[in-house]
Amino acid sequence: MMSEENGGGILANLLKEPEDGRAWYVIHCYAGYENKVRHGIEQRIETMNMQDYIFDVVVPTKEEIEIKEGSRKTVEKRVFPGYILVQLVLSEESWYVVRNTPGVTGFVGMGNDPTPLREDEVARILKNMEEGSPTIKFDYRIGEKVRIRNGPFVEMIGSVSEIDGDRAKVKVMVSFFGRETPVELDFAQVEKV
Repeated sequence: MMSEENGGGILANLLKEPEDGRAWYVIHCYAGYENKVRHGIEQRIETMNMQDYIFDVVVPTKEEIEIKEGSRKTVEKRVFPGYILVQLVLSEESWYVVRNTPGVTGFVGMGNDPTPLREDEVARILKNMEEGSPTIKFDYRIGEKVRIRNGPFVEMIGSVSEIDGDRAKVKVMVSFFGRETPVELDFAQVEKV
């Protein structure tokens, strides 16, 4: 991949200064159908020969690690459920193609006048999507009883005393030889009792 200084990179390509009147618009659709709508728009671009008017369709997502009952799962979460970004040259034809795609409920804007996003807004959304580290979603609370799933304290039950979401660690107070001892564990090493 080329560096952004040389004009390469996904973000640099998506944010090229539009010379042909193209701009990014927000499309509202049914929540949960974003990928189907994206696919529908992409198909209509091909079948209706709109490649010179509709350029890109993006469902803003962010990678998230969910930790539930001691198991870790990576999932893609929609940043704006029910919304899609479309880069196009606004004309009667392009508006019609996108607006009449099954699942699309309309463009975001005043009445029938779609409002394009500012370049800094698009840059922020796309940069947020490209950033590497996924967020960690967990369902533990301080004071909650948990069971240790593995390691030297396996099957011991203790209470959560600290949570470090950035490092995906939890500190659990367990009774060891008659006294409370803090044990630092990964989120995946414990489960709710």
